[in-house]
Amino acid sequence: MMKEIVGKTKEMNSVNTLVRDFRALGLQKGMTILVHSSLSSIGWVNGGAMAVIEALIQVITEEGTIVMPAQSGDWNEPSKWGNPPVPESWWEEIRQTMPAFDKDKTPTSGMGLIPEVFRKYPNVDRSDHPSASFVAWGKNRNYIISNHSIDFSLGEQSPLARLYDLDAQVLFIGTGYFTNTAFHLGEYRAPGAEIVKEGASIIENGQPVWRVYNDIEFAVGEFEEIGAILDREYDVTKGLIGLAESRLFSIREAVDCAEKYFIQKRAK
Repeated sequence: MMKEIVGKTKEMNSVNTLVRDFRALGLQKGMTILVHSSLSSIGWVNGGAMAVIEALIQVITEEGTIVMPAQSGDWNEPSKWGNPPVPESWWEEIRQTMPAFDKDKTPTSGMGLIPEVFRKYPNVDRSDHPSASFVAWGKNRNYIISNHSIDFSLGEQSPLARLYDLDAQVLFIGTGYFTNTAFHLGEYRAPGAEIVKEGASIIENGQPVWRVYNDIEFAVGEFEEIGAILDREYDVTKGLIGLAESRLFSIREAVDCAEKYFIQKRAK
């Protein structure tokens, strides 16, 4: 894999070249950004994930805020696991023995290397949701990650809603709309979402407990179609970060686009 990445890299990527590319895409000092990333899509990077983070910090500075999803999908209801599924006879034992979510210890899952490295950086803090947390660094860190409700994990009491309030920008580095977390807030805002039960191991009164909570049935299968509408009808800046096809766009426009889509979809 690494040999292939080196082979396709025409210009070596470093903190300096990444700073150049981020600025060319439209990132500026003082911005609040939500970053979705694929390190391998950039090509070979001198310093790997750390170099990407250092470049983002250098461009955004402490006057802005850098946020990344830090989801830990293994900390949820085992009856819904599909990759891989586990025997039904294990479900209750998993609930009883799963280590409680700890925002400092629990690793991210399926997020890639950049957010996993970022969550351990100085002055980065993490929200308290056991499966759908976010990490943030910079000026508005506390405002964004505080009071993340366990119910309706990506709704009005989540970092996504605070990012919407701040008119943040969403940055894709080699990722696509299928993983665009911002669309979830639009799902919640459109009436008629199906309510489901989820669960996770958390700490309450100093003890681990299995907590059942409410959420909605996500429709991520619709996200690519919504992304195509966003590309067509809204202001989406496209460019390259290294070799990574990248995008920069308004979270408000993304959420509003998704909300409109789901309103129309559920009305049929």
